[in-house]
Amino acid sequence: MMGFVKMVFMNTGKPPKLLELNLAHESDDALIVRAAWMYYVGGLNQEQTASRLGLHRSRVNRLLSEARDRGLINVTINHESARDIEVEQAIARCFGLDFCMTTPTLGFADGPSDPKADRIRAAISRRAVGAAGASFLKGKLLDGPVTVGVSWGRTIEQVAMQLAGVRNPQARFVSLLGSLKRNSTSNPFEVVQFFAARTGGEVHFLPVPFIADSLADRKVFLEQRIVQDAMQLARNADLYLISVGELEETSVLRTQDILTADELRNIQESGAVCDSLGKLFDINGREINHPLSHRTVAIETNELRGRNVVLLAGGLEKVRATIALLRSGIVKGLIIDGDTAVALAQSALVLDQYNESHSR
Repeated sequence: MMGFVKMVFMNTGKPPKLLELNLAHESDDALIVRAAWMYYVGGLNQEQTASRLGLHRSRVNRLLSEARDRGLINVTINHESARDIEVEQAIARCFGLDFCMTTPTLGFADGPSDPKADRIRAAISRRAVGAAGASFLKGKLLDGPVTVGVSWGRTIEQVAMQLAGVRNPQARFVSLLGSLKRNSTSNPFEVVQFFAARTGGEVHFLPVPFIADSLADRKVFLEQRIVQDAMQLARNADLYLISVGELEETSVLRTQDILTADELRNIQESGAVCDSLGKLFDINGREINHPLSHRTVAIETNELRGRNVVLLAGGLEKVRATIALLRSGIVKGLIIDGDTAVALAQSALVLDQYNESHSR
């Protein structure tokens, strides 16, 4: 993983506080390797390691002692999970993230490729990311009052489905975009309801379509008091959970008939490789000025810069889309399945080398 190009996004003023993992609720076994990697390989001191993981320093000290006692530490860390953490750190450095969390690899990249197998692997990847995302969110919900801005899609849906064992009536979940025309468990309206039901928290949503029929209709929607109130709550959220679409025939935008085949082809011809929150991005993370984006009802992506935005991505088909959105500079944290993480790390390096060679 050496040689990755670090992408630096410059900010002015006081440096923002790092987005922490808050994994204090996890078992010691799940934390030992992560703490050991950060301390012995990542070069963080005990205080920094504790801060990143959301732990007391005394617990980090105990975890490190146990790692030594169990023989995990010599010159390297003797545990399979260390390879996953190395990929996490490489991705975080490459894209300037506060953290990257991966699930264990399952060898999907080496399996046979056919439509049915690809669908099964994608579903497994989404469930894995959902479980990791639920663990991350649980740590945030244990801290007390929190407002969470929620995107939509099958991966975000899995986070809600696997969130258990935490109640927080002071939590507020607000949808970041309007609803789809077809009822679905991955619909923004349904997803945000699911989060609130699982935690006993409040639900806030945008009672308007995701894509308006015209610019005039969008203007009318945004002028409604109920929409303005929800938007203001979304702008002031403490945490944002978003997803990314790959702009292919397999994407939700096509399977849900949100876009026609001709509209998708037109978007692809504009240079877009991914969408998120109704905006389109090219492979370099630049937002594309497309007529469709002007009709979407959602929080503006420029309002998310510098905020605690966590991207959840599951499935090998999302590698290019994930690279594009990470390059936009909007995302501070990434939760991703292990197989896609490995492919993303390798592809990011190749693409950076290609762009560097062609810019000379």
